[in-house]
Amino acid sequence: MTEKTGTCGCGRSPTGDCIGWHKLSEEDYQVKLAEYHDVQTTDSAAGENDQSPNE
Repeated sequence: MTEKTGTCGCGRSPTGDCIGWHKLSEEDYQVKLAEYHDVQTTDSAAGENDQSPNE
């Protein structure tokens, strides 16, 4: 059995799965990539502060 390693053939998807970014211009791709990284950074920072108090 062969394992599927991702569906992105163009290499632009940060997840490895095709999300349609192959259709974007280089400029639009850079904007989307920056937005993706901003969301990932924000989500990571929120997760670090999301601790339950020990009672």
